[in-house]
Amino acid sequence: MVQAGDGTDSWLKKYGPQIDQTFSGPLSFAHLPYTRCLEDTSAEFDIALIGMPFDTAVTYRPGARFGPYAIRSGSRRQRETRGYTLAWRTNPYEQGYRIIDCGDVPVSPFDNALAVDQMEVAYSSLLARPLSSETAFPAQVIAKDGKVHPKIVSLGGDHTIVLPILRALNKVYGPVSVIHFDAHLDTWATYPGQSSEQSRVTHGTFFYLAQEEGLMTNTSIHAGIRCKLSGIEDLENDEAVGFQLISTDDIDDIGVTEIIRRIRARIGNSPVYLSLDIDVIDPGLAPATGTPEAGGWTTREVKRIIRGLAGLNFVGADIVEVAPAYDNGKIESRVESIEMLNIFIFISVQRKLQA
Repeated sequence: MVQAGDGTDSWLKKYGPQIDQTFSGPLSFAHLPYTRCLEDTSAEFDIALIGMPFDTAVTYRPGARFGPYAIRSGSRRQRETRGYTLAWRTNPYEQGYRIIDCGDVPVSPFDNALAVDQMEVAYSSLLARPLSSETAFPAQVIAKDGKVHPKIVSLGGDHTIVLPILRALNKVYGPVSVIHFDAHLDTWATYPGQSSEQSRVTHGTFFYLAQEEGLMTNTSIHAGIRCKLSGIEDLENDEAVGFQLISTDDIDDIGVTEIIRRIRARIGNSPVYLSLDIDVIDPGLAPATGTPEAGGWTTREVKRIIRGLAGLNFVGADIVEVAPAYDNGKIESRVESIEMLNIFIFISVQRKLQA
């Protein structure tokens, strides 16, 4: 039986460092160091996670403003000391990179134009920081300024957050390609009856706007599409925006290996941004999202496809549309999101892993 101390022994002397349990401690992704990076300009990192709790541009069910909180809450079971995975045969947290959680962008819930600007300024601020490790990402694509910049993994928020992110990336890299995992195209020009300039900015139109602004190359690709369309004109518009399309059903006909080959062939060596809407996964596995569509891919399939993209010139990534209010089990979609984020972290360090 362990005897209680007599008051003379300190905690450190008897038990050592104050190490949190998996279920305790401050709320950060996978117990990573937490810093308010937007105000702490001295914070150093190679990879940063940033929450963007914005959901006031959705067309159906809101609630993704709670996505960053839910993802972090669901990630508490993971930590650096048990980050090794059989799929990659390594632990990304032990590769010499500094990975931190930068908290959330304090976006306005009342003014969408203001919120979009806040997200762009926040992302630009983090991209401008010097790398913590001088040798991080040595083989990565060189930005317009000739420097190597940190990688930002964004936690949405609805999918509109990608518009300010692409605006920020464009300042550093110029137009980038996009790998887009989603049930929906998100390349519509506008919604019927929405004629004001601000009403054009939604989670279903942001890629069209990005193409208008010259933020993307004409070598982008969708994966997992299965939404309803107005007609063939939607596909013609999608192609004009710069996307090729891989539907959900294609996995049954061509398989995972061919999907990976097509994505890699489309992207080539261009700077590429990876955006994943949680609704690419079947709602039976991931119900907590705003616009669920039946017949999606499994978590295992999506993880395998993304793992097959290692070696591309990724400049950033996100996971969006996680709306925990619709997750009746309070765990399913959080687990899916965490798995995807783990893959993104591996993707970010893949150059060093392959060396």
